[in-house]
Amino acid sequence: MDIIELLKALLIGIVEGITEWLPISSTGHMILFNEFVTLNVSPQFWEMFLVVIQLGAILAVIVLFFHKLNPLSSRKDAVQRRSTWVLWLKVLVACVPAAIVGIFFDDWFEEHFFNATTVAIALIGYGIAYIVVERLNDRKEAGASKRIGAHSKNNPLTETDELESLSFPRAILIGVFQCLAIVPGTSRSGSTILGARILGVSRQIAAEFSFFLAIPVMFGWSLLKIVKAFLLDSVTLTVTEWGVFAVGIVTAFVISILAIKFLMGYIKNHSFEVFGWYRIVLGVIVLVFFAVTGALFA
Repeated sequence: MDIIELLKALLIGIVEGITEWLPISSTGHMILFNEFVTLNVSPQFWEMFLVVIQLGAILAVIVLFFHKLNPLSSRKDAVQRRSTWVLWLKVLVACVPAAIVGIFFDDWFEEHFFNATTVAIALIGYGIAYIVVERLNDRKEAGASKRIGAHSKNNPLTETDELESLSFPRAILIGVFQCLAIVPGTSRSGSTILGARILGVSRQIAAEFSFFLAIPVMFGWSLLKIVKAFLLDSVTLTVTEWGVFAVGIVTAFVISILAIKFLMGYIKNHSFEVFGWYRIVLGVIVLVFFAVTGALFA
């Protein structure tokens, strides 16, 4: 087993664990990272690994939010259990648009748009959108506070700040925004959080619902990649590739727990605007780097 390849897998797991949950595009980071740290594996394995490594990140969500997501918890009463089942129904319904788009268009988008130019444009465009949306929301909330009080239940501008109050229409619309993540560089969490914020959902609930939406979407996508690799393409893994697999997933799990805890703590007192600026800077770096190397449209 090649220790160097395992160390590379460790670094990739760290990048995945951080960028999967922060709205900054894991694809954009992976494209750049792959220019400097390249695994010595088959193309088929690399394609599968980039998706399946997300299972570690998903397990982190399940562990951190297990009680909230568990409808069978003995610590919940009948009303709370029903509420949890309803939450899962909202998540599943909201995943339908992305599932439809992914099944029919994923390969086409990957073939035509998986390049540095698209990623950079998406990073910069959504970075600007984050800044604009967060500033507009802040002004709206400040104005509402001055007029009738920030916490008034009669305030039409009051945000959705509890999962239970997130309506099915809003959940479905957030799911529609998730479809935008099919464009490389958009970020799945970035598109769902941005959509939720546009729809008037609080930062905390926008982040949590984005995490929950990832569970069926990323599990389903990983399963499809595994089936395609092992059953359709008859991929056979070497001992080193199995090791890379394990190290990447475990690392992504551990780092994801830290990243999610950081994000939930950060947004209690800060907006998502800083991530917008970060996306813009990263997008410019991607453009410059690949322009210099002559691979901008590759």
